Amino acid sequence: MEKKRILVLDDEVNITSMIKTRLEYTGEYEVRTLSDAKNIVLEVRAFKPDCILLDLLMPEIGGIEVCQMLNNDPLGITIPIIVISALDKNVDKIKAYKLGVVDYLTKPFEANALLYAVSKAVKFRHPK
Repeated sequence: MEKKRILVLDDEVNITSMIKTRLEYTGEYEVRTLSDAKNIVLEVRAFKPDCILLDLLMPEIGGIEVCQMLNNDPLGITIPIIVISALDKNVDKIKAYKLGVVDYLTKPFEANALLYAVSKAVKFRHPK
């Protein structure tokens, strides 16, 4: 079985490392991590992820801007995005969902919740 590709975008190295380790441990995923969103569209086109895990609070380009950039890209619009953020207010969640985010996990999150969200997003991914 071909591994599903997951792109993790978060400026907290300990978070990206934990997510990468946990997902790759299952044997089902290949994970690439980014600490900033400067080249997100190019990275998406090169890696062709099946799902993106995205933090909203990042320096320079935040998660909301990343969603908008991906929504304007023919490949980016087809990739499910799961937000993983410390922002826990409904206003933040609603803003993300309006931009097409498929799930929203609040930090700190349980590993099983992450695995379930990724599995669900990959299973119901938009066709290319």
